[in-house]
Amino acid sequence: MIVVIQRVSEASVKIDGVVKSSIETGLMILVGIEEADNQEDIEWLSKKIVNLRIFPDENEVMNKSLLDCGGDILLISQFTLHASTKKGNRPSYIKAAKPDIAIPMYEQLIHTLESDLGKSIGTGEFGADMKVSLVNDGPVTILMDSKNKI
Repeated sequence: MIVVIQRVSEASVKIDGVVKSSIETGLMILVGIEEADNQEDIEWLSKKIVNLRIFPDENEVMNKSLLDCGGDILLISQFTLHASTKKGNRPSYIKAAKPDIAIPMYEQLIHTLESDLGKSIGTGEFGADMKVSLVNDGPVTILMDSKNKI
């Protein structure tokens, strides 16, 4: 599982011109799921995400987590994170999980993040044409791959 985490002062996702979810201070997360992902990947990423110390403390040092600052999460599925661009100019998405695997994994990640965060999170809609807007605060952008835990 690959995630792109962006610290935001605001973020939203629209589907067919209607806002599906929006947050203020928090993390906007793009997630790419692959066939080899499992529950261990979900649990590891969720714990890392909610405890990642990338919010400023009273001295403006990145020392607070999402839990510490009471921030929110907007989670968006994005299979294109698994694009392979090694050959040619058209990316291949062969590593991205098919919907029958990816949808339940995405839903489980939502549930796990909500449990670890202690509140509901905002989401997009799997497979929908989404328009994502955000104000990256910092900017702070972090990439994590559950296959590179060590």
